Amino acid sequence: MIAAIGLGALIGILLGLLGGGGSILAVPALVYGAGLTLAAAVPTSLLVVGISSATALLPRLRARLVQWRIAGIVGGTGAAAAFAGAAVNRLLDPRLVLIGFAVLMIVAGLRMLGGTDDPGGDCALPGGGINWRGCLPKSIAAGLGVGFLTGLFGVGGGFLIIPALVLLLGLTMPAAVATSLVIIVVNSAAGFAAHAGDATVDYGIAAAFTLAAITGSLAAGRIATRLPTKRLQRAFAWLVFAIAAFVATRVIVNPATA
Repeated sequence: MIAAIGLGALIGILLGLLGGGGSILAVPALVYGAGLTLAAAVPTSLLVVGISSATALLPRLRARLVQWRIAGIVGGTGAAAAFAGAAVNRLLDPRLVLIGFAVLMIVAGLRMLGGTDDPGGDCALPGGGINWRGCLPKSIAAGLGVGFLTGLFGVGGGFLIIPALVLLLGLTMPAAVATSLVIIVVNSAAGFAAHAGDATVDYGIAAAFTLAAITGSLAAGRIATRLPTKRLQRAFAWLVFAIAAFVATRVIVNPATA
């Protein structure tokens, strides 16, 4: 339980600082830190991440940074794709899922090292508003991809959503962080619904993990605007690499624990 509280706080802090990224640590934290099976860790992770993201979103609502229509499109298509990802998850060996998860973590870490500070894409118009002709298909594609990975691996997808919103859709970093939290909440709810019947959720561990994550996200959200985003992203990327190596090593050396 102590491990669950400490790891939950870490994940909440990362969500509060970066608007995403903490969710990728939740599954390995619950499997190797709290001792849950992979089948139980996936829905528990989605429950924790969804509630924590909703909490981290609150201070950003006051700043009116959320692009609600883009959040609705990406989140809506992602929610549908999450059920497909969950169906594939049930067909795969848990060891294969964890190895795939480690690979995904490496990809996410590389993307964070690459940075996402310079807006690109063709969604934003020079005078304000959104260029829906270019933005709609990209928003749907981003939602389908992130939603599928949410269902497959039990992650909220913020580490993928934020680069997609900035580089593909052209949102500014503050708007991308706020919008990503809305999408994470929607995707996590859909993923949890898709996985809820796979295993019994330990609501004691889930509650401790969630409360710690909420506390961490609220505390981090207060100081997020004062810290250098690039430096935080780089530090988090190296943490992700270390955990990916740990997960892959555990699966290869001791596959019975996967």
